[in-house]
Amino acid sequence: MSAESGIRTFRDSGGLWEEYEIKDVATPEAWARNPELVTQFYNQRRKQMMESSPNEGHLALARLETKYDVSIITQNVDDLHERAGSSHVMHLHGELSKCRSTADPNLVYDVYGWELTAESKCELGSRLRPHIVWFGEEVPMMIPAIQITMLSDIFIIIGTSLEVYPAASLASRAPTDSLKYYVDPNANSLSNINHLTIVREKSGIALPKLVDELLSMSTG
Repeated sequence: MSAESGIRTFRDSGGLWEEYEIKDVATPEAWARNPELVTQFYNQRRKQMMESSPNEGHLALARLETKYDVSIITQNVDDLHERAGSSHVMHLHGELSKCRSTADPNLVYDVYGWELTAESKCELGSRLRPHIVWFGEEVPMMIPAIQITMLSDIFIIIGTSLEVYPAASLASRAPTDSLKYYVDPNANSLSNINHLTIVREKSGIALPKLVDELLSMSTG
């Protein structure tokens, strides 16, 4: 979804992310090898996020809350869902607007509007790192995400290739009898998922129409 707001994803250009190799900016090894480069990379991405705005897809999902209990589970690390008005957003892969202590991962700080440096320290005196789940790291929010998915009556998959695990496994966790939608211009058929409607359009085009349809169905 963020790509439609001008935020590039790492899959846009064959493994490059804003002209950087993934292994150089988005792995624990990269951080250990060159924290200055990694810190600057995420500073640049945070600046890009702040200059971007929610698109029609983000706004449509926020509007869905007028009649539904909506939980957003996203792989995106920007805050566009929150800025669009969505109330319950779970970031599987972390958040650009935050950093955390390398000594205690529970010490998380907002860094909106300012730049980290490789010398930025937490209150314990340890270096601050981006609050991002890098390739090769565990995804700590997966269990809560699975629990939400397993309780869903309607499950919408948006703008993903379903190639990045473990996030891609959520599609198979939704209840068999729930309504499911897969919104992506390049969506593949998923024969193993029941009650699935595939919408091969960009989210900014498809979601306003889908949300209108779901709101008209609701009796709440």
